Formats: sequence, C-alpha cells, structure tokens
Amino acid sequence: MPSLPTLLATDLEGVLVPEIWIAVAERTGIERLRLTTRDIPDYDQLMRERIAILHEHRLKLADIQAVIDTLDPLPGAREFLNWARSCMQVIILSDTFYEFAAPLMRKLGQPTIFCNSLEIDAGGNIVGYQLRQRDGKRYAVAALRQINFQVIAMGDSYNDTTMLAQANHGILFCPPANVIAEFPQFPVHTDYGTLQAEILAFLDSTA
Repeated sequence: MPSLPTLLATDLEGVLVPEIWIAVAERTGIERLRLTTRDIPDYDQLMRERIAILHEHRLKLADIQAVIDTLDPLPGAREFLNWARSCMQVIILSDTFYEFAAPLMRKLGQPTIFCNSLEIDAGGNIVGYQLRQRDGKRYAVAALRQINFQVIAMGDSYNDTTMLAQANHGILFCPPANVIAEFPQFPVHTDYGTLQAEILAFLDSTA
C-alpha cells in the first residue's frame, strides 16, 4: 500500500510566535493576563477571566492589536515553517482569533490557519468569542486523518494534547515542565533543529 501524504498540524503561540496575552501583560503591566492554557486548561474559564480583565482596565481590541503589531515570529520559526512547507502540507491549528492572527500570518508568509473569532461591540470592546468547534484542534486532526492524510502534530500546552494524541505522531515543542510530566508519551524538543530531525526521522520511517 502506498504511503499516505503527510501534513504537519502545528500550534501557533509558544511554538511559532510569542504568547500574545503574555505580551499584552508585559506591555500593560497587568500580571493576571500572563495566564495561558499552560496554567488554566479550561479555555472557557481562561477567556472569561481575560475578557473581564480587559473590561476592568478599559482595554479594547485596538489596544491588543497594537501590541500584536510589535511581535515577531520566534527566532528560527519562519525558517522552520518554510522548510516544513517545502516537503509537506502545513496547517496552523490555534485557539487564538482571526482578529489577532492576521499580522502574525503576514510575518510567517501567510500560512493557512484555523482559529476562532471574537465578538466585538460598537465601541470596539471584546465582549465574547465564538469557537469554530469545541476541541477543534483534535477534530481537525481527526478529519484530516479521515481523508487519508498522515498527520504530524506539534504544540506546547494542555490544549494541544488531544490533537497530539489524535495524530499519527505527536510532538511537544518548548512545553512547560508540568505538561511534560503529565504527558510523558510525547517526545519533547526545545529547538527547531532537533524538531526538524524528529520530523525527518518519522518521514523516513513511514516512507
């Protein structure tokens, strides 16, 4: 039986670009915005807390976007992404929002991204959000496998682990110690060079 075409499904924040909310916390001095899915696995709880903090401090979508405009991909991320796209299809699966992701996608060479949408009121305030689908990363990987793609998935946090488990090969990239401890079944890499070697080894093993 011929081998299946391979697709790389990768998380965005903490893997290819800095964590957006941590950058906002550093710019505004609001420490509570530093919390991510590395700290609070329940995404709905995390987002409700974030939106409440924004309202408390009267921060609007434009304020967040101004911070995002200053962010660049992590060192080596664009080169890694270019390499990956040269040898397989690549898709970014993220829990961020299209309203946040656009400038980062330009800096990464406009890769395909599946993410979520924000609800914005007439005053430019973030008042809610719409998930495309709950646990959407896992369902996306499952759907890709259903249409006969071999999927390599990579991410760094709790909200990535279900898609890593669903993939043919799941990889943790620069995860915190608590995620490493709780998910020892996934190989861990902390630089793009060894990550690329891991992917090549998997491709060779399935050729």
